[in-house]
Amino acid sequence: MAESLPEHDRILQEIESTDTACVGPTLRSVYDDQPNAHQKFMEKLDACIRNHDREIEKMCNFHHQGFVDAITELLKVRADAEKLKVQVTDTNRRLQDAGKEVIAQTEEIIRCRVQQRNITTVVEKLQLCLPALEMYSKLKEQMSVKRYYSALKTMEQLENLYLPRVSQYRFCQIMIENLPKLREEIKEISMSDLKDFLESIRKHSDRIGETAMKQAQQQKTFSTALQKQNNVNYGRNMHLGRNRILESKNEITLKRTFEDEDEHEEEVLTAQDLVDFSPVYRCLHIYSVLGDGEIFENYYRKQRRKQARLVLQPQSSMHETVEGYRRYFSQIVGFFVVEDHILHVTQGLVTRTYTDELWNMALSKIIAVLRTHSSYCSDPDLVLELKNLIVVFADTLQGYGFPVNRLFDLLFEIRDQYNETLLKKWSVLFRDIFEADNYSPIPVANEEEYRIVISKFPFQDAELDKQSFPKKLPMSQSVPQIYMQVKEFIYASLKFSESLHRSSTEIDDMLRKSTNLLLTRTLSSCLQNLIKKPHIGLTELVQIIINTTHLEQACKYLEDFISNITNISQLTVHTARLYGLSTFKDARHAAEGEIYTKLNQKIDEFIQIADYDWTMSESDGRASGYLMDLINFLRSTFQVFTHLPNNNNDHAAMSGKVAQTACMSACQHLSMSLMQMLLDSELKQISMGAIQQFNLDVIQCELFASSEPVPGFQGDTLQLAFIDLRQLLDLFMVWDWSTYLADYGQATSKYLRVNPSTALTLLEK
Repeated sequence: MAESLPEHDRILQEIESTDTACVGPTLRSVYDDQPNAHQKFMEKLDACIRNHDREIEKMCNFHHQGFVDAITELLKVRADAEKLKVQVTDTNRRLQDAGKEVIAQTEEIIRCRVQQRNITTVVEKLQLCLPALEMYSKLKEQMSVKRYYSALKTMEQLENLYLPRVSQYRFCQIMIENLPKLREEIKEISMSDLKDFLESIRKHSDRIGETAMKQAQQQKTFSTALQKQNNVNYGRNMHLGRNRILESKNEITLKRTFEDEDEHEEEVLTAQDLVDFSPVYRCLHIYSVLGDGEIFENYYRKQRRKQARLVLQPQSSMHETVEGYRRYFSQIVGFFVVEDHILHVTQGLVTRTYTDELWNMALSKIIAVLRTHSSYCSDPDLVLELKNLIVVFADTLQGYGFPVNRLFDLLFEIRDQYNETLLKKWSVLFRDIFEADNYSPIPVANEEEYRIVISKFPFQDAELDKQSFPKKLPMSQSVPQIYMQVKEFIYASLKFSESLHRSSTEIDDMLRKSTNLLLTRTLSSCLQNLIKKPHIGLTELVQIIINTTHLEQACKYLEDFISNITNISQLTVHTARLYGLSTFKDARHAAEGEIYTKLNQKIDEFIQIADYDWTMSESDGRASGYLMDLINFLRSTFQVFTHLPNNNNDHAAMSGKVAQTACMSACQHLSMSLMQMLLDSELKQISMGAIQQFNLDVIQCELFASSEPVPGFQGDTLQLAFIDLRQLLDLFMVWDWSTYLADYGQATSKYLRVNPSTALTLLEK
């Protein structure tokens, strides 16, 4: 117990001397001691508290009197302090009232002096800033009225002269920051205007080209008329006309003439009337000032190249109408007229090298397009209109200094195609003429009808002129029609040869070559097809022979016709000749061969219906019916040949020769067919009665030959066609074998034409 009390004193000392936050461990130690230590500690703590209370009470009792005295003293001073406070307050009030007016006057003076100083400073600064502000205001005004080139000049003055003086101010920094933006804005606006310009010229290029082509065509028409009026001054007038074209080119003056009922004159339009060129000038100047002239040039050329490719791309249906070609050419001409204008009014934006390069590229594309689309044209009228458009197109661009020789070379290719379309068209015309012809001589009832015929065809016959009307011309109706169509073909071919800048000699040569193609290919083919047609009979074939003779004789008149329209003499060394002679000779030979073929075919038809009884004991005593029908057919046929109208000696000789040849050919073919009938391998046995019947038929053939079915044969020439048959039949009819064998091989043999193998074959049968 004694030991615990000092421990409790120690704990109480620690509690009194230790911070309250750290008394936890100290108090815990109270509970860690002996049982009932807590109760004892509480008793000890209460005793300690009572001790402290007694000490506090002693101290208060010791100082109580002094405290009372101090309070009493303060109460005495309190009344004096109140008086002093009242006096001080009153003094302060009076002082404040007295100084208010002075303070107000002083503050007013200070404020006025500050304002004066500020105003002076502001005036000085404004005088320094005002020029910059005025220039910036001017810049804004120029931007608002789209005077961008002047605005760039103003920016340059601001940057170099005015803004450096006031660079310390914030508004100046804002201006400096805005100037590059304004430059970009000007570039964008000018570029936008350029794009609008490019779009505008793309839309108006066809109209520009159309008016330029009209002007070139009018100039050419004027020059041509001037040439016809005065050939002596032609060279000088063309020189003046060429100068006029160059002047109009430099001014881009594009004349538009509209021909209406009143034929009133329209005003002359310039390119500026159709397209505003100011955007490209403005943009060029702006980019040049900004130092980006090369960028602008590259952009402009790139965009124009793209537009050139679009212009050069034709519509898929361009070849169907001439308007498609006209629109295509107008757009191209308009494009290069604009480029030529830009070339002459600007410096460096477009160069001659650039335009030449662009034209060469375009020319290659144009030639390829025209070569492709013209190949689709089957109408010669459309091809001719295309040629005229190409000539005007070439003349127009040539007037602007672009080389166009390759276009004229292309026209020679198109000329060949044009000739092909003409040949196809005339082939149809020839076929229609041949189909409509009746292949009979042309009847003329009076002088007027005769004049009409000879006005179409150069026919002359003195003997026919002596005959009275009505009479018949030897040719059929197709001859003058064919002759007129050949002349029309020459005219059509001449139309294409005009305006090709070729000499009269070259044009003459082209006309003759195309006419030769018409005669040797087209007309010849039509004649050959006509001759081969099944419905063409022997009479028609003879008439065709007569027709070709007259057409052949007319070739010299066609040569004269070509020489007259080209003013080139036929005596010129390089002048080509027409090949009509060979064409019509070939046609005659084909017609003659067809006559012989048809006669032989008819003979074969009769031979096929022959029905011999090769085992008959004796003949019927008269010729076979099929053979009599065949002879009657031949006789009537050759009578038709004989009675054809031959109004002159040439026609008589020609038809007589054809008839003689046909008659000889028919007799020879008949003789050969009869011989083949006897020697047929399928025929195994022949009686003498059949030989006698066959002999009667051969006798009828000989009688026919001796009756001179066609005049002009000398002696028994025609009968010789049956000599082989006659000698063979005589050998068997007479049974003269001893003579045959004795005289065999001698020129005077009675059976000289009897071949031993033939006689042996028939003998076996």
